[in-house]
Amino acid sequence: MTTTPAPVPATAQAQPTPELSFALTVDRSLVHRDSLGEVFVTDLRTYGDDAHYAAAAQLPRSHAYYGDHLLRPSTHDPVLLLEAARQAALAAAHEIYGIPADHKFILTYLRIHLVRPQLLAMGGSPLNLAMAVTVVDRRVREGRVTGLDQSFEFSVGGTRIGWAGVGLRFRDPAGYRQLRLRNRDGAEPPTSAGWSAEPGTPAVPYLVGRTDPGNVVLLDPELREGVGHAVLRIPADHPSMFDHPQDHLPGMVLAEAARQLALFTALDSRGISTAKSVLVDLNVTFAKFGELEPATVLLATPGQERPADGADGGPGYFTQGGPLELAEAGPGSVVTQLPLTVDVRQRDESIARFALTLARIRG
Repeated sequence: MTTTPAPVPATAQAQPTPELSFALTVDRSLVHRDSLGEVFVTDLRTYGDDAHYAAAAQLPRSHAYYGDHLLRPSTHDPVLLLEAARQAALAAAHEIYGIPADHKFILTYLRIHLVRPQLLAMGGSPLNLAMAVTVVDRRVREGRVTGLDQSFEFSVGGTRIGWAGVGLRFRDPAGYRQLRLRNRDGAEPPTSAGWSAEPGTPAVPYLVGRTDPGNVVLLDPELREGVGHAVLRIPADHPSMFDHPQDHLPGMVLAEAARQLALFTALDSRGISTAKSVLVDLNVTFAKFGELEPATVLLATPGQERPADGADGGPGYFTQGGPLELAEAGPGSVVTQLPLTVDVRQRDESIARFALTLARIRG
């Protein structure tokens, strides 16, 4: 599953994007969701050449999973923006690039970088998110598209707020089964349907930035010599993280686990409140499938906390993805940044390594 994605451009598209509709969601089957309540994409429109399209998503003000956070001032979840990009990538693969409905989609990498997180503050209406999308790499074999790497530029009300990247590979049902059996030495993969809970004690919700214990995905988190340790709790009955049964750990579940352990480690090692920490940068390549049976161990190593001034001493907030543009020093503005790496391991082998940046914000 390893892939080296092309760089995700952080500049605006040269050609104007078409006007988008936020009136109705797309067909849930296009984004591989069973529940209509888990569909956020509302429009797809091609423009320019076949390497470009535009997508729209509406982010709700209230959601049992994506809305369950301690962050104050209240803010739309950056992981929800990443999910919106992932859903748009799935829908476009089917609608624009002709991937058959029965094919399996394999997530190879995820990226998100926010330059204006303050524009994600909750308001009096849902947030309409526009995405200008570029296919930065298209893999074709025997006339069939077998992979798409896509970059997304996010904007709200015409103002750019950040970008994301999603890598996908496609297999027909027979090819996917062969791949899974080969990776598992011939053993049939199980399903998450009816999966039994792992032994261990779930994290106290506020320690990982949550209020609802059902949204906690870490077991027995602790800090050892400055490094955060935890075991993944597989939320197999969760209506958002496991909208339908899976034969592996979804990449978005691992992203949530990495974010939760980053928040826990920032709090326990640096005293940074989970109510004042927002994810502004995430970068991961998935090296292998996350299997359901073995214990999944996560290790979070914090870097050096840095002030909001950019690396060049000027205004702005420098993250791993580039400068974070700041509003005036008011509520929701960034004070410092903390980079962390989170290694996800099974059977003592790394299956994914996340680079994240948390921003400490002003109250």
